[in-house]
Amino acid sequence: MITAAQIRAARGLLKWTQGSLAAKSGLSIVTLNMIESEAVHPRKSTLAAIREALENGGVEFIGGGGGVGVRFKGQSPGEPSITGGGGGPNPAGIKDI
Repeated sequence: MITAAQIRAARGLLKWTQGSLAAKSGLSIVTLNMIESEAVHPRKSTLAAIREALENGGVEFIGGGGGVGVRFKGQSPGEPSITGGGGGPNPAGIKDI
């Protein structure tokens, strides 16, 4: 199961607003906001819809002995999970400087 922190981090990596993720996962913005702020206990099916939308966007959720997190798909385990540049897809074609 994914956590609210992972959802927020994944959205940040993809540079998606709550509105974007809500639309892609079939939720209202209010519902997504309540989930991200841990004001509610979402159903497994709701978390699955959020996870699917985020994974289709290009991230993967990680967990295990080192804790939980999120990273771009295809990123090697040794790379930082949340980065500002490099290590992930660049759909906007932004150049590194």
